Amino acid sequence: MAETTRVRAPGTATGGRAPSDGTPKGAEGGASMFRNAYALMLSTGVSAALGLGFWLVAARYFTEEAVGQGSAAIAAMRLLASITATTMIGAVVRYVPRAGRATGPLVWRAYAVSSAVVCVACAAFLVTLDLWGPSYAPLRGPVAGAVFTAACVGWALLTLQDGVLTGLREAVWVPVGNAVFSVGKLLLLVVLAGALPVLGVFVSWAAAIALSVLPLGWLVFRRLIPRHAAAEGGREPPRMRDIGRFLAGDSVGALFSLAMINLLPVMVAVRFDAAHNGFFYIAYTVGGTMEFMAINMASSLTAHASHSPGSLADGVRGALRRMALLLVPVVAVLVVFAPLILAPFGPDYAEHGTTVLRLLAAAALPRVVVELYIGVLRVQGRTGVLAALQGTMCAMVLGSAAVLMGPSGISGAGLAMLLSMALMALVSAPGIRAALAGREPRPASGTEPLRPRRHSGADGFGTTWARLAAARRASAGAGQDGARTREAVCPQAVCGAGGPAGGASAYGAGTQAAAPAHETGTQAAAPAHGAGTQAAAPAHEKGSRAPRTPPHQVGNPPSGTPAPGPPEWSPAAGPGGESGTAAWLWLLLALAAGLFWFPLARARDVPPGPLTGRELLPALPPPTVTAVLLLVVVYSGAVALDRLRPVLLAATLLTTTAALHTAPALLGVRPPPAAGPGHEALTELLTGPMGTAGPVEVRAILPPLLQLLCLGLAATALRALAVPGRTTAATVWILAVAGWAAQGAFAAAALPVTSGFLAVAVAAHVHRRTGLGAARRKDLSGSGPAV
Repeated sequence: MAETTRVRAPGTATGGRAPSDGTPKGAEGGASMFRNAYALMLSTGVSAALGLGFWLVAARYFTEEAVGQGSAAIAAMRLLASITATTMIGAVVRYVPRAGRATGPLVWRAYAVSSAVVCVACAAFLVTLDLWGPSYAPLRGPVAGAVFTAACVGWALLTLQDGVLTGLREAVWVPVGNAVFSVGKLLLLVVLAGALPVLGVFVSWAAAIALSVLPLGWLVFRRLIPRHAAAEGGREPPRMRDIGRFLAGDSVGALFSLAMINLLPVMVAVRFDAAHNGFFYIAYTVGGTMEFMAINMASSLTAHASHSPGSLADGVRGALRRMALLLVPVVAVLVVFAPLILAPFGPDYAEHGTTVLRLLAAAALPRVVVELYIGVLRVQGRTGVLAALQGTMCAMVLGSAAVLMGPSGISGAGLAMLLSMALMALVSAPGIRAALAGREPRPASGTEPLRPRRHSGADGFGTTWARLAAARRASAGAGQDGARTREAVCPQAVCGAGGPAGGASAYGAGTQAAAPAHETGTQAAAPAHGAGTQAAAPAHEKGSRAPRTPPHQVGNPPSGTPAPGPPEWSPAAGPGGESGTAAWLWLLLALAAGLFWFPLARARDVPPGPLTGRELLPALPPPTVTAVLLLVVVYSGAVALDRLRPVLLAATLLTTTAALHTAPALLGVRPPPAAGPGHEALTELLTGPMGTAGPVEVRAILPPLLQLLCLGLAATALRALAVPGRTTAATVWILAVAGWAAQGAFAAAALPVTSGFLAVAVAAHVHRRTGLGAARRKDLSGSGPAV
């Protein structure tokens, strides 16, 4: 029996019966999603506030040694529990909403697997306890080891329990459970101060876990899961093979995310003394709260869209708006009042931690885009892309921090977070745009495909570029290959007028609404925009066949008359058109160039010697720093355009590269000269054609020129391999910034690196031509379809 979709005519009021698959109405589902997100954010705030009070009380009632040993045991417990809890929570949030009658067994299996793995990890840790230092000495012995293992298992269950409540769309219980846990550990800390002067800090924390896990566990298994199973009993439970495949990719990405969050403070602790580590950790703790707001919103989006896949676009759109309203004011307060926020910790914290806090707070804004894209990937089951994205993010944050902490101190870690999140947001933006526009990737093998998006009259997408993309897809059927294009864009029978079901009502110009459904359950699809075809034959539940509507009755032109084209959405039409946006980006690029070089040309020279980040930033005039931010904005805007402008992208990239390499020279610092094999012969070859330039000048400008050549070769190779344009643009941008940051190392091996890029570009073109030649020979051999 074919699936039918009811298409709403223009002007029909929104509302009516919810879809039969259990998908909630848009307003109700959106309210549930944001209610869960706000509950998770509230939980984060409650835990942070009461956690600060816990450590203040511990410092008052326990010795410094006891506090240090207790905090070390708690840190080890959280790390070991996170091995499974953090890696499995993504699968729990994704599959619990769609598990139906198998929700209870699925949650039990997750708890059992997590507990078993944590027990094995704890055994390995306790066996090698002597290798971890004297801070863990109180954990020696069978009783202390058993208590520690039980605490680790309990913490893993507490973390997974939050994911289960989020997946059940009952996240309102998460702040309740965390509040009970936080208040309980605070009271137990005071009670156990005299009875356990050494392990009181850890035992109070471990015992309080039971105060939250046990009652909420009873609520989950006795009330919430049965209610969810009864409401969603008609869904087919996911197969364990599918869950395992998803978990294999998602857990890898979660481990990368876990490493990024936990290893950055460790790198600071290893690199700097204890005082500077304290300055950074306080700022990192305060700024990290902003990141958890984005993570919580992404978790709520995953649970909401996994339950109702057709609402993914609405969920992403609403999440972006809500996060902009919530996060931008909070970030602004942290950036402006950072010294006052850190002042209660002491004047040294305000002096050394202000810049770090500002950078980390600013990094939370692009982190929203990245985390929401992670949520989209989880809903779509694209775990390979998810692992690659989180792995790249981890490598960029930790790698750039290792480079920037040398010249910039502890502020380098915050700068690394900001730059890495900005670049990752640039990479994630196309995926967010595709989700907003309702474009769905090909589902991964073994995953449940998303349902076709249901367009409605209120479906305005919210942004100009999204409406343009939808209009282009809707009008793709006009012309010679219209029918084939429509079939490729919308392969199911639900695609009526102009694309997905209900597309006519979204635009409403020159299109006809679908015919009303017959009593027998039939629905007649409206004709495609301007295709001049008859209405598609609908599917009938009772086997009856609806009569075709004659073309002249649905507004089609007579036979032989060219069909009128669809309503055009011109990029230049209206003030929000893309041509206007591109013009503004060109103006911003010109403004950035002027703000960068004119003030910099009059800046004072810095002292001779290697230029560190601490010396460079104060030497740059404020307009120059503003220009750098404008360049990032212009390039990001150029990549985000619906239709890429290669000239704009190339101009912005060249301007950025020139700015990076000329700033130190204008401040009186000579760039590293070319060295390594082959540079002397190349220098002699170029000295003559360049006129008055001597060998010293040629060696100085040779590395930047070769870097530009490498960027061009990289772009050529990526395009030859059919890499999407936005991915190519983002990759070349990353290479440009990385080449400037490692210009000393590049100068020492400029020619070999350039030769490698050249070889890759040639190989990519050979591969492309070989593939095209094989396809052409196949066509000529007559292997195509018979005519």
